[in-house]
Amino acid sequence: MRLFLASILLLVIIMMAGTYEYNRFISTPLNIEEQGSIFTVKSGSNLQKVSNKLEQRGLSEFHPYYLYLYGRVIEKSHLIKAGEYLILPNTTLPQLLDQLVDGQVIQYPLTIVEGVSAQQLIDIISNDKRLISILENTKLTAVMSDLNKPDNHGEGEFLPETYYFTAGMTDKEILSRAHKAMTLYLDEAWKNKAKNLPYKTSYDALIMASIIEKETGIAEERAQIAGVFVRRLNIGMRLQTDPTVIYGMGELYKGNIRRKDLRKDTPYNTYTRYGLPPTPIALPSKESIDAALHPADGTSLYFVATGSEGRHAFSNTLTAHNKAVRKYQLKKK
Repeated sequence: MRLFLASILLLVIIMMAGTYEYNRFISTPLNIEEQGSIFTVKSGSNLQKVSNKLEQRGLSEFHPYYLYLYGRVIEKSHLIKAGEYLILPNTTLPQLLDQLVDGQVIQYPLTIVEGVSAQQLIDIISNDKRLISILENTKLTAVMSDLNKPDNHGEGEFLPETYYFTAGMTDKEILSRAHKAMTLYLDEAWKNKAKNLPYKTSYDALIMASIIEKETGIAEERAQIAGVFVRRLNIGMRLQTDPTVIYGMGELYKGNIRRKDLRKDTPYNTYTRYGLPPTPIALPSKESIDAALHPADGTSLYFVATGSEGRHAFSNTLTAHNKAVRKYQLKKK
């Protein structure tokens, strides 16, 4: 009887100790700094290796077998996913296991700014150390070939937006995503375009959108400027827009346009040539694409920068435009 009672007592003590240890296991936070800790699970790692690594880095005070056994009991040990994780303060081991099973990896943001050139974008992405660089030749023509679009010029063909990526993503993958996003948005916008536009293809609209993007940063002006350019095309008037001239000058542009630059003929000089330039001149935003496909009604054919908040003054006639130029550009009455 004494032996039986002793066994019962020992069993109760073991159960109490086990319950205490289990409660401590599920409620004790990991040793994480205030800003959090980045923890990488390599491809092919199992929960045992993860548990060992947590102890080796001093993030867990529990023996590695605790997490491994817990994962086996709840049948999740084989479900963890590789990736880079941010462990936040007060995270417990069971919560970390849920994070690993759900694949809640770190998402890094990358914002493509509207108005930059495609080559500038490629250079920015190629130099981003968070991405794996696999593009051997980062010239625009070579990149388009790598994206299986060798016949595409590439300018204007990447959608400005904020993209999120995880560790291990390549420069080629993020560029491919931006290119596909632009293709999808442009195709959808083209389906809903206004009637009687002077564009033969959606690519023409993309060219126009890129010009609008470079002409103004004021949201409410985009459709107005689109209206001016559409009216000019409809009546056979040259676009006469400086950003296209600058793009055509390439590295020769040093910050200002001279009269001889306006007279020098290039495929992008809309002072010497009629119609649209052969390609876009920058990466246009969704808003500029929408403006190109839904220009504002009106009668204005000219506009000039006022020098105030990036805004423009619009005119119906050349006489009125010249007067606005004297007022805002030459500072004469």
